[in-house]
Amino acid sequence: MTEEGKITIVDESGNEQLCEILFTFDSEEYGKSYVIYYPIGADENDDEEIEIHASAFTPSENGEDGELQPIETEEEWDMVEEMVNTFLDEEEGE
Repeated sequence: MTEEGKITIVDESGNEQLCEILFTFDSEEYGKSYVIYYPIGADENDDEEIEIHASAFTPSENGEDGELQPIETEEEWDMVEEMVNTFLDEEEGE
């Protein structure tokens, strides 16, 4: 269940949270796609920091839905963190 630029995340308790996708990218090194997102509503109060989430992503065959997977290694997290920092630096520069 997705809208353009949005994904629905289901937590361990079965609660659904609509999230805004910041960006996606592919890593040839790890052979995976990644999605960077944050819960909608988190950006309403500018005084608080937005909690950004990242997951590996496997698209479905129809390309509309897919499956989120945890990022498993410290090296993967370092690479994702570097991509997020680059994205945020570019956003600030605009």
